[in-house]
Amino acid sequence: MIKFGPSGNSVAFTAAGKSKSEESAVWVKEMGLSCFEYSFGRGVSLSNERALSIGAAFKDAGVEISVHAPYYINFANPDQEMVEKSYMYVLQSAEKVKLMGGKRVVFHPASQGKMKREQAVDLTYERLNVLRDKIYENGFDDLIFCPETMGKIGQIGTVEEITRFCSIDKIYVPAVDFGHINARECGSLKTEQDYLDRLQYMVDNLGYEKMKNFHIHFSKIEYSAKGEVRHLTFEDDHYGPEFEPLSLALKKLSLEPYVICESAGTQDIDALKMQNIYRGN
Repeated sequence: MIKFGPSGNSVAFTAAGKSKSEESAVWVKEMGLSCFEYSFGRGVSLSNERALSIGAAFKDAGVEISVHAPYYINFANPDQEMVEKSYMYVLQSAEKVKLMGGKRVVFHPASQGKMKREQAVDLTYERLNVLRDKIYENGFDDLIFCPETMGKIGQIGTVEEITRFCSIDKIYVPAVDFGHINARECGSLKTEQDYLDRLQYMVDNLGYEKMKNFHIHFSKIEYSAKGEVRHLTFEDDHYGPEFEPLSLALKKLSLEPYVICESAGTQDIDALKMQNIYRGN
């Protein structure tokens, strides 16, 4: 079934005097939500003991947990030493999420840098094939790895690019960040059909079974001509995108994804708003 939840802890969580990730599980559960994304954005420094403790708390609460690998992964980096670190960051994230009892590792695929777009995309594709082999060699092929659509023009991660990457193997499932898509396309997502077009393309190319329970990030995002500027809350009435037309598209295509809200500080409240919109349609 479709699941809704926040990425990380909200302002309200901290204001309530809470700080431990184990407390996040109960917080999310008591809000009536069913999933949570733990971020290793600045690096994977969590001990195995803490990972097991956090996992136990989420299991007890009946809340599914995923992780976001470090933000500085770049599989188009011309420096092979840095690429090896990118492989390591994904594998470290996989190790921790497995200890937590989760199944999903979300990661940013690459940045274009000074390369031509096609060259950077092809290089990323080649290295994701290498990553696939490393995932199998390390026994993480029971997890799914979610390359994410990206919000800045200079980043690798259009719908078409992510679809190509996810065609490599069954372990790759798209993380579709609709706020990012809307930002890099300067406000392209407005109607149900706008969402249907992107989703149907992915279903047609990857198959319904892979897409049925795919990964979603959703938030409103300020953008410029270069794409993403900053994450906003659902109170924004200028930049968008809106969730309701996406909820209709998901129902029309019988998709039941894992929906993570990345609003700036109100991610739990806005995740609940999305859940209520979805259930009300």
